[in-house]
Amino acid sequence: MTLDAISIGGVDLADPDTYAAGMPFDAFRKLRECAPVTWHPYQDGPGFLALTGYDEVLAVSRDSATWSSEATGVYFDAPGPDDIADQRGVMMLTMDPPRHTKLRALVSTGFKPRQVAKLNERITDMARDVVDSVIERGECDFVTDVAGALPSYVIADMLGIPLEDGYRLYELTEIMNTGSIAGSRAIRAAAEMFGYSTKLVARKRADPGDDIATSLLHAEVDGQRLTEREFNYLFLLLINAGGDTTRNLVAGGTCVLMGHPEERAKLAADPSLLPTAVEEMLRYVSPIIAFFRTATKDTELRGVPVKEGDRVALFYPSANRDEAYFADPDRFEVTRKPNPHLAFGGGGTHFCLGANLARAEAAALVSEVLSRMKNMELAGPVERMPSTVINGIHSMPVRFTPARRVGA
Repeated sequence: MTLDAISIGGVDLADPDTYAAGMPFDAFRKLRECAPVTWHPYQDGPGFLALTGYDEVLAVSRDSATWSSEATGVYFDAPGPDDIADQRGVMMLTMDPPRHTKLRALVSTGFKPRQVAKLNERITDMARDVVDSVIERGECDFVTDVAGALPSYVIADMLGIPLEDGYRLYELTEIMNTGSIAGSRAIRAAAEMFGYSTKLVARKRADPGDDIATSLLHAEVDGQRLTEREFNYLFLLLINAGGDTTRNLVAGGTCVLMGHPEERAKLAADPSLLPTAVEEMLRYVSPIIAFFRTATKDTELRGVPVKEGDRVALFYPSANRDEAYFADPDRFEVTRKPNPHLAFGGGGTHFCLGANLARAEAAALVSEVLSRMKNMELAGPVERMPSTVINGIHSMPVRFTPARRVGA
């Protein structure tokens, strides 16, 4: 048998169904021990190098000159020349400097400090309203009703759109990230999202509001504004990164807390631990499974030769359990310090623009859940998403002690 990532780890890391059964941490551990840089077959093509060690994931993340996000995209399926799903060169996620640098600067000017500060104030109120919506029932689907609701509220508020539209966009992100990114359902969902954002552009240009969508459309860098196509892809990225990942961080983190009652009790008794607890959720859950990069020249990783054009996959959940950087990495500790996790991409060009917003949302919602949804426990099976991009929970029924609403 040829020694490759599947034969060493025992699972196919390119199969969405692998992750529906839970994150393959045993396979990641074996790969880190035996071959942290190793070839992984994929369909009938040349395959890719699976990077499972912290050092390699960090090094590639921070060297966009050697490792391109644009050359063949960042997903398992590299786009073809006529691919309708090709996002290269128009979405920041699949863009290299200097174009990426300029667009990121433009987007940053759209997030005016006053608007972000206003949003942070609102997040606490929104988290309270989310818990209010379920608190009297004593049971709910935590993913749909709680973890997914807050990012929907926040995105709607950010963009100045109706709340019910935020919910529909939330549904579309889950369709787009389940199964194959290039699948027909995902492409139809993306088309619906582009249709919505195109109408939003027209609306915000005709009737500007005090919201981030309006700011983005009017922001300028070097005299240039976002084109409609660039805004469409940025909108898609905001909905995905701002909604899907936060939802799965809170859902996954809450699931972990239920499975670690001592840590949950520690956090409930001392809310000052919330910031370190959120960082530990980011490490332990790792909402993003993998992104790809493409070598722009011949190089090497951990002594393994890499040729120009070779693709590598950065497996963040594995890097975040690397024993060289995290003591007892499979243990969940709300007090863990230091915690140099790579859940937001490891710094560099593509460090998550919404990292602080995600932290604020998670802290507000987890705080509200812990203080009000008492004695919460699973009320049915946890259903995970079959995805190679998002480490997500599709459904998580819970029961808890009913209580009174506190909102107006």
